[in-house]
Amino acid sequence: MNRAITLGYAPTRRSVFSKLDALKYKELVREKIKSWGTSIVDLEGINEEGLLYDDMSHESAIIERFKSTNVDALFFPHVNFGTEDAVARVAKAIGKPVLLWGPRDEAPSDNGMRLRDTQCGLFATGKILRRFGVPFTYIVNSEVDSDVFRRGFLNFVAVANVVRAMRTMRILQIGPRPTAFWTMMFNEGELLEKFGIQVFPVTLDDVKTETLRVERQNSLGLQQVKAEIQRSMDWSSVSDEKVLRIAALKLAMRELADRYQCKAIAIQCWSALQDLIGIM
Repeated sequence: MNRAITLGYAPTRRSVFSKLDALKYKELVREKIKSWGTSIVDLEGINEEGLLYDDMSHESAIIERFKSTNVDALFFPHVNFGTEDAVARVAKAIGKPVLLWGPRDEAPSDNGMRLRDTQCGLFATGKILRRFGVPFTYIVNSEVDSDVFRRGFLNFVAVANVVRAMRTMRILQIGPRPTAFWTMMFNEGELLEKFGIQVFPVTLDDVKTETLRVERQNSLGLQQVKAEIQRSMDWSSVSDEKVLRIAALKLAMRELADRYQCKAIAIQCWSALQDLIGIM
């Protein structure tokens, strides 16, 4: 299923810094990331602030909300210093990609006090996340409207999308690796045990049967795929029959992938395929 990721949005503060400023930045950051098309699950209704802070009584409800909505990643904007132990416990319990960032501080007041001291809080959270064994991505302190924040955030969302796909990955394996290609060796058991990646094997003969069936049916869909292929480059040196078979191979592989709910395909392309059906 192709959909945008859902982000667990958990802005965090610490009580010794400005609560009003934390609430202001909670809204500013939320509106900014939603303007980039981000789907979020926030903390509103769990406590009166919609923030993660040093009150452990809220943590179980926050964890349950993120689990029940099956968020794909977590974002902990430090809208002031933040509460590093609470962030670490929630992140550890959810086990999804984690992003840390906070808005850059203004200059300190005349007495040396800061409204947020966000950078120091981010260092503290990063350290405790490492103690908990939680991987995370960090964007340097920057303004909400900065290119640094936008680029870092959108890169994180893209990677989180890849992580989600990999955790539910099933690969259609068509034939074994070519004998001479030792670089193509892999450990199917380790892929499943370490990453949950499934390999669904089929033979080249299965693909031959499907390809010839698709070719014989000569459907409108096949003709459309053939036309797409012919538009892609100069095929004047290739016979029309061979182009049709290449289109049939493409359609057959796609149908096999759909049938077995695979998201990627690996195929023994050389040289058994040419021997079986006469095309590259």
